[in-house]
Amino acid sequence: MRAHLGDQLVVESPATGATRRDGEIVGLHHEDGTPPYDVRWSDTDAVTLVFPGPDAHVQHIEHRPERETTDEAGAESARTSLGRAPNPGDIGRRVAFERKRQGLTRAEAARLAGMAPAYLAYLEERPADPTVASLIRLAGALGTNVAVLRGGGINRPPGQGRALVHPRLQDIGPDECRARLSTHGVGRVAVSTPDGPAVIPVNYEVIDDAIVFRTAPASVPAAAVGTDVAFEVDHVDEAMSQGWSVLAVGPARVVTEPDAVHRLAVRAHTKPWAGGQREMWVSIRPTRLTGRRISPADQ
Repeated sequence: MRAHLGDQLVVESPATGATRRDGEIVGLHHEDGTPPYDVRWSDTDAVTLVFPGPDAHVQHIEHRPERETTDEAGAESARTSLGRAPNPGDIGRRVAFERKRQGLTRAEAARLAGMAPAYLAYLEERPADPTVASLIRLAGALGTNVAVLRGGGINRPPGQGRALVHPRLQDIGPDECRARLSTHGVGRVAVSTPDGPAVIPVNYEVIDDAIVFRTAPASVPAAAVGTDVAFEVDHVDEAMSQGWSVLAVGPARVVTEPDAVHRLAVRAHTKPWAGGQREMWVSIRPTRLTGRRISPADQ
């Protein structure tokens, strides 16, 4: 009986054919995918070692890779025998993002979620259809909820979740503001245009204490050059009902020195999300850096 991580194992009554138990295969012990399996049963949510007999059959999930890894000791990659690069599905990308945001390794997250590290690697690197029970355990381990892992609310503005009963609004200092800005991300720049004020999202880099972003000379963000502008970055954690915001204010200038432009291009983490020819680098060197954080009152 050939099986893969994430398949459903169904055990039926030999007399009536009625389903007796079903579960999700979360561990393989033989290289060729034969028994025994680690199975999480849907009726108990417990993981047990199973030697399927003639009354069991496997329900395969679509888009299954041809061969999965059998390393159950915390493998960091669910490589296939063909050596293909990871091709995660939407859930896998969100799981990996939330895990890294929490600073957890796969082994740590798998332990907290009560699943095999190799199965978590499979979820993150291959299109998968995990059970609701698996998503609930993963969400709990990652400090989020099932809706977030499934992409729910992606078309809603942030902050529509339930607010804290007793929130604490706290100013954060320049050092923490810089830490929150990190090395790169997506922020918003506020500029004045002939049509009035505008706030435009840009993906930015932080290099030598300056906030830099790429744009096109005739674009709206280019109107920032030669003026004092405000640049804002924030994050709202819907699952935890908390968040933070950082505001940088300072003069913006266009970077024209060839060596400086080359250095910025080399150190950039990503191309502009908006695409197109955006080779004009704008630098904002903050003269004022402030921030606030909303958290539970007892933190």
